[in-house]
Amino acid sequence: MRKVGIIGGTGPEATVDYYQSIIAEYQNRIGSKEDLPELVINSINMYKIFNLLEEDEKSELVDYLVEAIQSLERAGVDFAVLSANTAHIVFEEVEKRVSIPLISMIQAASAKAKELGLQKVGLIGTGFTMASDFYENAFSKNNQEIIVPSKEDQDYIHRKIVDELEQGIVKEETKSRFLKIIRKMVAEQKAEGIILGCTELPLMIKESDLDVPALNTTAIHVNRILDAVLGAGESIDD
Repeated sequence: MRKVGIIGGTGPEATVDYYQSIIAEYQNRIGSKEDLPELVINSINMYKIFNLLEEDEKSELVDYLVEAIQSLERAGVDFAVLSANTAHIVFEEVEKRVSIPLISMIQAASAKAKELGLQKVGLIGTGFTMASDFYENAFSKNNQEIIVPSKEDQDYIHRKIVDELEQGIVKEETKSRFLKIIRKMVAEQKAEGIILGCTELPLMIKESDLDVPALNTTAIHVNRILDAVLGAGESIDD
């Protein structure tokens, strides 16, 4: 069994969800409640990441994440993951500078969309995620198109993620507005599915709320992590 390292704190609510989901999925796969996976969490500062992105200090962000992953490596993990969509903005740069394998949430989401036969997929997440091209670049390799909401809707989504969801606050009026934005993307932009591109979004939006598939990036990533932990499928790097 391989030991996984998690870069957490980005945000804290999602880190808890990752921890609990990895344990639950591990026990489900092995068919026993009397065993646990081995993992190490390095909880870093989400607000430092946001500040570095706002100041366009991506090289400093890469340094920050590389240092955090190297700390996990010294703790003896076999591979590591970033438990946040936004941090994947610099995933490729970070991956080049660390010695242990990393499992990309974005690549896993693209593979899931391909499995579901989705070609045109809507993306909601932080403003940084929606304004960047890292999702678009990954999905284009599978001939998939990424679409995002209007700038006004992006600003609203980002503000509510930072001010509410990252604090563990779920408001019904916020959920209602998010669902309205998603339905507009489906009706007007012909989105065939929606990526919940912030790991706090599943705290509020469930697949049953939508008429199209919802790609829960936390759940998708956790499944890929467990494949690696248990040595299922291909190598960690694939």
